[in-house]
Amino acid sequence: MRCDLHVHSWYSGMCLPPPFRGLCRESYSQPEDVYHRLKRRGMDLVTLTDHDSIEGADELRRYPDFFTSVEVTCTLPSGAAIHAGVYDVSERQHAEIQRRRDDFPALVAYLREQGLFFSLHHFFSGLTGARKREDFASCGFAFPAVETRNGHMLPGSNGQAARYARRLRKRRVGGSDAHTLASAGTAYTWVPGARDKHEFLQGLRRGRARVCGGCGSYFKLTRDAFLITGAMMRERPWTATLAPFLAILPAATFVNYAYELVFTRYWRSRWEPFAKSPLRCAGTAPQESWA
Repeated sequence: MRCDLHVHSWYSGMCLPPPFRGLCRESYSQPEDVYHRLKRRGMDLVTLTDHDSIEGADELRRYPDFFTSVEVTCTLPSGAAIHAGVYDVSERQHAEIQRRRDDFPALVAYLREQGLFFSLHHFFSGLTGARKREDFASCGFAFPAVETRNGHMLPGSNGQAARYARRLRKRRVGGSDAHTLASAGTAYTWVPGARDKHEFLQGLRRGRARVCGGCGSYFKLTRDAFLITGAMMRERPWTATLAPFLAILPAATFVNYAYELVFTRYWRSRWEPFAKSPLRCAGTAPQESWA
């Protein structure tokens, strides 16, 4: 079975980084449209991983091949921010996850107590801010899985995530990280032989998943930036006055592209001495419990 394990909808909320804060949404894709686009692209199961929200699930629960997931914004002990995918959650579990997301050891302890499968998203990207060396040990101990194929991350970033997963013997997952319908389903996770959601999730836990699809690129990022900007102008017509600034959008995405290259290259060799550090986060359980 195939499933895109990282995809966004309208319910991911507003963009936070300046200068877009409060101006446009992370995604303008409606859940129903995301569902049908993913099905047309061959996904056997469908989920949404909106930022700290499961509201989009209300529109899709009637489909037997849908399950609820979320992308959680976590704060590590160092103060750094990361994103984590948590799969097949209930409303009560989501509420408890949100209550703990700024207390990383408590969050990880709860996820393990509940038997939830979770993964570390785009860790070798600067998308969520700076990293510290101890973060590689904290996450290496805490997470059972690493996203090694993200459809919006550059090949170098995905490659480093794959090395990190191999070094620490982590499970691997993949997803498009789509914020537009055009990108949905362009990267995904395949569990050979799975026949339903239960067997798919068991395959993830047992390390039988394979990541498929493409990586990100400058052109893909620029296209999606234009699509999101166009949707913003349709939702808020007054923003059409900003149309002249669209001429600099390719330059802005190029700057982001260059920053991502620098970020990945900076950490390319620096993380390895810290990946298997004896650092332990209070309240977490050993990785071997996921074997």
